[in-house]
Amino acid sequence: MAVQLNHTIVEARDREATAKFLTEILGLPDPVPYGPFLVVQTSNEVSLDVVGTDGPVHPQHYAFLVSDAEFDSIFERITSRGLEYWADPFGREPGRINHHDGGRGVYWNDPNGHRLEIITKPYGG
Repeated sequence: MAVQLNHTIVEARDREATAKFLTEILGLPDPVPYGPFLVVQTSNEVSLDVVGTDGPVHPQHYAFLVSDAEFDSIFERITSRGLEYWADPFGREPGRINHHDGGRGVYWNDPNGHRLEIITKPYGG
């Protein structure tokens, strides 16, 4: 078997709110409880396992490859919520999307400060 990413843990101050935010914004199925986690399943079988913490959250970056139609839907949910978004991972290009590699991309934060990204073309593709 080739090495594949199966899951990653997403720290959250509020496990339920974070899992709900991810599923609503990304248009994914409702999260499923598994031990201390709320599992957010993506279509390529990689899950985001959201766990609550009372300590500081260590912000991470999570990028999602989406279709053009999914990009439009997700971007509409980002803007309809009034969320800040950027064309770059450093937040230097506010209110813009990028067009790298002939696709579209945008970054925004979840309620814990994790930097989320959607792209329609893989980088270097």
